[in-house]
Amino acid sequence: MSEEENKAIRVKHHQHRQRLPLDPKPQEWLAKDLSLDYVASYKPFNFVDGEGVRCSLYVSGCKFNCPGCYNKVAQSFHYGQPYTKDLEDQIIADLGQSYVQGLTLLGGEPFLNTHVCLQLIDRIHEEFGHTKDIWSWTGYKWDELQLESDDKKALLSKLDILIDGRFLEAEKDLTLQFRGSANQRIIDVQKSLKAGKVVIWDRLVR
Repeated sequence: MSEEENKAIRVKHHQHRQRLPLDPKPQEWLAKDLSLDYVASYKPFNFVDGEGVRCSLYVSGCKFNCPGCYNKVAQSFHYGQPYTKDLEDQIIADLGQSYVQGLTLLGGEPFLNTHVCLQLIDRIHEEFGHTKDIWSWTGYKWDELQLESDDKKALLSKLDILIDGRFLEAEKDLTLQFRGSANQRIIDVQKSLKAGKVVIWDRLVR
């Protein structure tokens, strides 16, 4: 056996020993059963959660339980405060500023809080059309979402950009653009839906 093959086996065994995120079966986790419509935090006018100046809504609740999660407190569906009309109105007012490019959904897991996310996106489209882009992070992989519940598919269909995949400590790389681990992808959702396959965001730097 070659040294390269030996190395590959050692890497594989090391990965098996590491703690990994959970892997749900299709439609095993449903927002209607889990979400309490809670929000962990809202951060207007930031530069870190996607391209341009953004307003970021962190929803509460996630079951992937990724080791090394940077926002572990938001894994609880009970964390934070209920989503309210007042908060929604504030987000709309903030997005109305000409220098704000769009909304980012994070968490927690947006695809396990579809009621809140869909309600907000629909309001944004009513107020601004498609002049404000919608980004979202998710622990789900693109192919998994194709097998998911109708509400998850509806949320996906309304996004512009999706960063997909669990955070993996073994692939952590702080130099990556808008991602925490190398397995995650920045996906152009609308181009991907039209093409029937994943199309990576064309402004990807690294």
